[in-house]
Amino acid sequence: MIRHTVAFRLHHAPGSPEEADFLAAATALADIPGVTAFEQLRQTSPKNDFAFGFSMEFADQAAYDGYNEHPVHTAFVADRWVPEVADFLEIDYARL
Repeated sequence: MIRHTVAFRLHHAPGSPEEADFLAAATALADIPGVTAFEQLRQTSPKNDFAFGFSMEFADQAAYDGYNEHPVHTAFVADRWVPEVADFLEIDYARL
């Protein structure tokens, strides 16, 4: 199992329609084959400047690779992520 996580903040103002639209558009990632346990999360700690997180799981490396190459994912990254995300930290985990 691979757990793919990303913490991020947007260029948009908190609570803005643009922020809501970005988060709504990101739900399409949950429908990509191989994605399980998709979650959108709100950051609650004052220890960093990130506002949100996405988390999802994949059964194996092949499923994760398929997600990374899927046209819905690549389009989201190019059309939404790159222009709208101000900063992020991506971490992928496997169980010990």
